[in-house]
Amino acid sequence: MQHSRRQFLQSSAALAAASTLPHWFLEETADAAQGAAPEKDRPGIALIGCGGRGTGVANEAANFGRMVAVCDVDSDRVAQAKKKWPDAEGYQDFRKVLERKDVGVIVCGTVDHWHTLVSLAAMRSGKDIYCEKPLTLTIEEGQHLVKAAKQTGRILQTGSQQRSDKNFRLACELVRNGRIGKLKHVGVFLPKGRKEGPFVTSTPAATFDWNLWKGPTPDVDYVKERTHLTFRYWWDYSGGTMTDWGAHHNDIALWGLGLERSGPVSIEAKTDAKMIPNGFTAFDEYAIEYAYANGVTHSCHSTPANAWNGAVIDPKGQQHGVKFEGTDGWIWVTRGKIEASNPEFLTTPLGSDATRLYVSDNHMANFFDCVKSRKPAICEAEIGHRSASVCHLGVIALRLGRKLKWDPAAEKFEGDEEANRWLSREMRKPWSYDTV
Repeated sequence: MQHSRRQFLQSSAALAAASTLPHWFLEETADAAQGAAPEKDRPGIALIGCGGRGTGVANEAANFGRMVAVCDVDSDRVAQAKKKWPDAEGYQDFRKVLERKDVGVIVCGTVDHWHTLVSLAAMRSGKDIYCEKPLTLTIEEGQHLVKAAKQTGRILQTGSQQRSDKNFRLACELVRNGRIGKLKHVGVFLPKGRKEGPFVTSTPAATFDWNLWKGPTPDVDYVKERTHLTFRYWWDYSGGTMTDWGAHHNDIALWGLGLERSGPVSIEAKTDAKMIPNGFTAFDEYAIEYAYANGVTHSCHSTPANAWNGAVIDPKGQQHGVKFEGTDGWIWVTRGKIEASNPEFLTTPLGSDATRLYVSDNHMANFFDCVKSRKPAICEAEIGHRSASVCHLGVIALRLGRKLKWDPAAEKFEGDEEANRWLSREMRKPWSYDTV
């Protein structure tokens, strides 16, 4: 039986509530039901970085556009992606993808050290980009991305999807409206990292372009464990779980503080971790203390840890998340759970004059809504940069082993040139901010 466009839209109301697809997507789908051809008006999407996470994110993006290209330095992964999207053309070099006029949106699912150069190249090529977190490898990289986003007017969404989760938004909104009294402390708990090694060098597969994978990072011999899932445990390419999970939970800490475009004024870090020669180089265990100009403190600890000021967080084992403590109580939030010292904190409505936060119930849908409207995404360039920066600051404090003073406006350490040298990393030739 044929449905009218109005009937289709009415029947789609439940779908919209469940999936939070953009209104324009439902309208175009309704047009398709009427025999229209909205495909030509939907953006061409290219996936750069075809690993598990990249493919998963691109699968979400494919709801809103046409997958026309897939790219990875490992041609085996390109072949796997083409099984999913047989009409997409495959590439090993992302620069070739950016030459395509039919690509309007880039999904970047690469390893961390490629996020910035791919994002810069995409925006300079006139393309909008959804880039996985952490947005950057260094604080300087983030400054370049913020500048490029402003200059080009392109939409950038950082893949910090907790910003589009109702529980995290509720927690931050309640805290910012004084539901727990005056905020005193934010406790962040992250999964601990991995301490393994020594690892041996070997020869990469013929399908894997090891030189292009390294890109701007140091030229080292191939070690299998440096790549794919375990890349994040090497300082050359990431910052361990501090920048991996930290980019999620510290982002929520900043959102609740109302400082998502700023940062701390001091950082102090401690670790007893000892590196294994020829093994992973990112810290697996750590304790970091931040202080903010408004007097709030913020701790970031690796698990295993099942206590916060002596209180059990979750005896069932879900140990990573964020806890806001105020003068009148606390709110704890993690994926799939929100709790409070007083359950009524979570159920009593806020007043009509309350501060309200950006509402997004679907991170990818929010991105494509902004691609169409040209309004900033919920985790646009500066927010993604600041969330990554607070993690980078923690890693720098860990590596230097002393308390650091930070100017969040100038984005410089105060009176500490040695620390300031850690804000950037030298890129291996021929790569630079200007070569993409």
